Amino acid sequence: MPPPDDSAPTGFALPPALETRRVAVHGGAHPGARADTVAAETPVALVFNGISHAVMMATPLDLEDFALGFALSEGILDGVDDCRGIEVRASAACADGLQGGLSACEVHLDISSRSFARLKDRRRSLAGRTGCGVCGIDSLGALDLVPERVRPRAWLAQVDRAAVLRAFAALPALQPLNARAGAVHAAGWAAPDGALSEVREDVGRHNALDKLLGHLAREGRLGEPGFAAMSSRASYELVRKCARLDVAALATISAPTGLAIRIAEQAGMRLWGLCRDPRAVLYVEGASVP
Repeated sequence: MPPPDDSAPTGFALPPALETRRVAVHGGAHPGARADTVAAETPVALVFNGISHAVMMATPLDLEDFALGFALSEGILDGVDDCRGIEVRASAACADGLQGGLSACEVHLDISSRSFARLKDRRRSLAGRTGCGVCGIDSLGALDLVPERVRPRAWLAQVDRAAVLRAFAALPALQPLNARAGAVHAAGWAAPDGALSEVREDVGRHNALDKLLGHLAREGRLGEPGFAAMSSRASYELVRKCARLDVAALATISAPTGLAIRIAEQAGMRLWGLCRDPRAVLYVEGASVP
């Protein structure tokens, strides 16, 4: 896949990831009026071969990673080679008919004819929200709840309590947006021993994971030993995305849902939850090589 076009978008600048607002603080040690930093929540249209497929509410940062990760984790692309190019474009409310003075972004992906034909067959139009996982489907039969099986790994048992707690101890220092705004999720990539190497942030937990997976895919690192650590609950779509890209282990700071546990069991994934020192709960052991 060629490198993304990182030149300045034509017409408008990309909206900032953080905004400053005047607020009134009531109570506490420092009450009164002050400037406060909040996270941006921006419409991001994902456009494949000129056709808009999904509009997600996301943090306008690392959008090339986001678009590629979404396309892979949703099964639109079979692999990185199916993406021939990515271009981020910015627009404004007046240009796109958005209400409330919002700015927006479009990420255009040039994908293989095979992937595009499959995408058109699905005929799905997603309207994403921050906590949304199944927006756009029109029937119960359209739910995609049968995961791929991840490959058994000899190192999977190394992802133990000490490893996941090490990853979560390191996560706050690598969340600059959340440190300033307090409303941003993170998805981090850790080695089996818990050493954290990459973190992506977004107002949506599944967006943060897509950004992380897209970055790993662009770097050719999806097959390396490691696990995803997330500052959220483990909802079913997070487990589903990991399984689709053969990520064998996921750890979250909050608890998983029952459906997330069932999908992890079906996929053979290792699933940790409630990872708050000194405790971590192993919900699914995963399929490790003896």
